[in-house]
Amino acid sequence: MGPLYVGLIIPIVVTIFVRRTKKDKKRGLPVDVGGEPGYALRNYQFASLVETAWEGVTTLAELFEQSCKKSSDKRLLGTRKIIASEMETSNGKSFEKLHLGDYEWLTYGQVFESVCNFASGLVQIGHQKGERVAIFADTREEWFIALQGCFRRNVTVVTIYASLGEEALCYSFNETEVTTVICGYKELKKLANVSGQIDTVKHIICMDDEFQSDTSLVSGSSKWTITSFSDVEKLGRENPVDPDLPLSADVAVVMYTSGSTGMPKGVMMTHGNVLATASAVMTNVPGLGNKDVYLAYLPLAHILELAAENFIAGIGSSIGYGSPLTLTDTSNKIKRGTSGDATVLSPTLMAAVPAILDRVRDGVRKKVDAKGGLSKKLFDLAYARRLSAINGSLFGAWGLERLLWDLLVFRKVRAILGGRIRFILSGGAPLSGDTQRFINICLGAPIGQGYGLTETCAGGTFSEYDDTSVGRVGAPLACSIIKLVDWPEGGYLISDSPKPRGEIVIGGPNVTLGYFKNEEKTHEVYKVDERGMRWFYTGDVGQFHADGCLEIIDRKKDIVKLQHGEYVSLGKVEAALIVSPYVDNIMLHAESLYNYCVALVVASQASLEAWASSQGIVYSDFSDLCEKEETLKEVSSSLLKAAKTARLEKFEIPTKIKLLSEPWTPESGLVTAALKLKREVIRKKFSDDLAKLYSS
Repeated sequence: MGPLYVGLIIPIVVTIFVRRTKKDKKRGLPVDVGGEPGYALRNYQFASLVETAWEGVTTLAELFEQSCKKSSDKRLLGTRKIIASEMETSNGKSFEKLHLGDYEWLTYGQVFESVCNFASGLVQIGHQKGERVAIFADTREEWFIALQGCFRRNVTVVTIYASLGEEALCYSFNETEVTTVICGYKELKKLANVSGQIDTVKHIICMDDEFQSDTSLVSGSSKWTITSFSDVEKLGRENPVDPDLPLSADVAVVMYTSGSTGMPKGVMMTHGNVLATASAVMTNVPGLGNKDVYLAYLPLAHILELAAENFIAGIGSSIGYGSPLTLTDTSNKIKRGTSGDATVLSPTLMAAVPAILDRVRDGVRKKVDAKGGLSKKLFDLAYARRLSAINGSLFGAWGLERLLWDLLVFRKVRAILGGRIRFILSGGAPLSGDTQRFINICLGAPIGQGYGLTETCAGGTFSEYDDTSVGRVGAPLACSIIKLVDWPEGGYLISDSPKPRGEIVIGGPNVTLGYFKNEEKTHEVYKVDERGMRWFYTGDVGQFHADGCLEIIDRKKDIVKLQHGEYVSLGKVEAALIVSPYVDNIMLHAESLYNYCVALVVASQASLEAWASSQGIVYSDFSDLCEKEETLKEVSSSLLKAAKTARLEKFEIPTKIKLLSEPWTPESGLVTAALKLKREVIRKKFSDDLAKLYSS
């Protein structure tokens, strides 16, 4: 056999072996557990649950101090300074545009010094032992320093989304009786508006010095003592106080979720809870270390970001701060011709919610379609070849061809996020298979889909590095046992064939204590079995694949029974339809008195206007375009195509739609900070439109 044949056969044999190994690999193993009968799996690598991955470390405070001592001279926190800010006007609306500089870094040693000073400063301004602190601000380096400073004094931190409405804000402050609030200037002005409704706050620490020149703000808030963040650090530096370090079982955070219904609930997390999730992630992504750079832009008041940043600091990596509005060169707040956060930082790691990844996908597709011609044909060919490689085509898997496509096509796409991304964690909501595969191919980096909740410190399941499947959320994390229990009313049973199905229940050291001052709700969804294991009933419905990976297939609260008895899973349908290029967001609506569904569709302005231009359609503004009959037909046709691709049943496809021209944002109160739909709020706001869809 000649060398040419050997050269051909070896890659084929290796490819077959690797694919078969990945396909047959057991990622979760059955385990005998207590509590309600069900089908339970644990992580295949560990015989017992992992509580800490760092020897001698049992709290987040210990983890941070240990890491700072090991990596004293290495970069930890980076922030871009504003060089210039100006207002631009478009379609009668004004937008702020920023020109940002390079990242300026603080080392682990410098951050640890700031943390110790801040901890001592808290004592000096009069914060008493046993009192709680609230952090109410956008994600930034001072947020992280304040958090770690509180941990060194064993102060429980109440986290509140910066986008939270006034009513929910006051409710959260008053329920937890916080005495000190750490915030930015923007949030301080919000607090001033509701000062008469907040009972226990005594001290305000403002991260921005500009509040000092706002005489009306200072004089109008005489019930509080307002101190700048830098002054608190200075007080602590001049008057150091010994740390009062927490224990593993002490409550580190009361995290208020901006839930989709009613007032937010405060989830009580211990140091041990969050540490368990951070420790478990260590087992899933190989080779993490001090050469990695993490792009931080999600809300730190969300457990995904809070756990991620504590983990990143724990392994000696760097954290560069950005924001969703300055993320890329074409982001809304970036001045044209200047660089976004990802371009300047060149991160290797990032976390994302599906809505962010959907926008990246749509942005790439729009650019490719706009170029057209040979450029589009080359992209489509490259994408098809890479897709065939992932799906099992031997020839498409060869490294030389992949290198060629990367050089000719995908290198430019990867530059959008800095060109060095090697792993993306997606969480917070289901990620569509289309988006997952698109990002994976174009960025050349694995996307680890995680599944967890605030109540489980974001821990639950996690896709392994070598798992190229889509539509699944991975096997149990090393800190969790995942159990399915029967839900007969929904028709999901662990005895179902070929895959056991049921409500997802999570047990392990990452399961939190419950809801603050809400024993009734706590007892409803948290259970402790006869072996002492704490379980959380998620309300999500899942099924296990043969290799032990979990797939989310339904949600108990999202299921609506139609007039003829068919069940519609709202979230499942929305995830399938949002891949339409004309859709920025969508909410499916169904009522039991009817045998069909309707939908509210937030239209993608760029895509619809490009279509209208190609069709020669004349319109006065985007709102007018959304009202036109031909626009409705075009979007409906696109939704139907997406529905067929996802193999939806006819009754799951919305019969009528309402196109909306205004986006849904956390500031509008229609989506959470993690960009999840607030169904009840949306239903109430658009009740007349929904009624018309059913009556017409």
